[in-house]
Amino acid sequence: MTEENVLEAAGVGAGEERVYRFLVGVREAEPAVVAVQLGIDERRVHTLLASLHDKGLVGRAAEPADGGPARYVPVAPDAALRPLLLRGHEALESARRGVERLSEEYRAGGRRHDAGELVEIITGVSVIRQRLRHLAYGAREMRWLCKARPVALAAEENDEEWEMLARGVRYKTIYERELLEQPGMVDNVARSIRAGEQARASETLPVRLVIADDSIAVCPLLYGHEDAADGEGAPPGRPGEPTAAVIHSSSLLDALIALFESHWTAASPLHVTDSGELSDAGGGSPGPAVHLADDERYLLSLIVAGVADKAIASQLWVSQRTVQRRIQVLMQRAGALTRTQLVWQAAQRGWLA
Repeated sequence: MTEENVLEAAGVGAGEERVYRFLVGVREAEPAVVAVQLGIDERRVHTLLASLHDKGLVGRAAEPADGGPARYVPVAPDAALRPLLLRGHEALESARRGVERLSEEYRAGGRRHDAGELVEIITGVSVIRQRLRHLAYGAREMRWLCKARPVALAAEENDEEWEMLARGVRYKTIYERELLEQPGMVDNVARSIRAGEQARASETLPVRLVIADDSIAVCPLLYGHEDAADGEGAPPGRPGEPTAAVIHSSSLLDALIALFESHWTAASPLHVTDSGELSDAGGGSPGPAVHLADDERYLLSLIVAGVADKAIASQLWVSQRTVQRRIQVLMQRAGALTRTQLVWQAAQRGWLA
């Protein structure tokens, strides 16, 4: 786009722009005058004026009383060009969405013909870090399974999370309890929760995992030699270099998403107290950390058995509303948001043992 054709983005051609600029300067002219002043064939001028008229950039002045040739006047640029620019923007946005759909069809076609397109293998701490950060900057939601002893990106190094939270990206993170016991982790997680992260804690996690939206996941395959004592040795010839799998849309990705959601349901919610401390309602190792009264234990056994609230109320000789209130109290003590989580937490803590 040159300086002489700044209106190209609005769909105005170079010849049309010359005529329009001339009319803006003189405010009114007939085609013959425009042709002479700009050195353009008069028939060409008529064509350009007709096009400008169709685009709403020029209008016809009142017909001369003597029946002379029509005269044209320019429409104010801000009123005339704003709709054209808006339509141009909509066309570009439509084209962008079309390119995205074509790109996804291209990738899907490649994956159907080449299974290697489903899983990409990346190696090295810096490479894995770069991929994780790239995923964060392009996602609407990030889901993390955070085990102790990170492979490539420690929680305290994940600076972009706070930036992404501020932009409205959702974060759902499950922390292994051993990780929360490491120095500085409690303060780090509390800061993330205050910034908007949804966090939960679990006794153990099966894998380290990051899922961006529902479209891609990163999962370590081989860890550095620091983990060799756990039987997870480094790749041959690459001591200390971790390797990760980048999993694209597939049944494997669906399985990893289901794995995350099942652990999310079972994990204990983490909250920040009014004093700014991290509160883990699941607290420490499983066991009868909370002593239940006999009536609470009986109520819990009925919930586990799947007895309806109305039937529980009849057995306890209380109202159904009282039953629901007592269940809410148990859920709060267990740090559970649903009855399914309450049952799981009760089993973990030995409340029914």
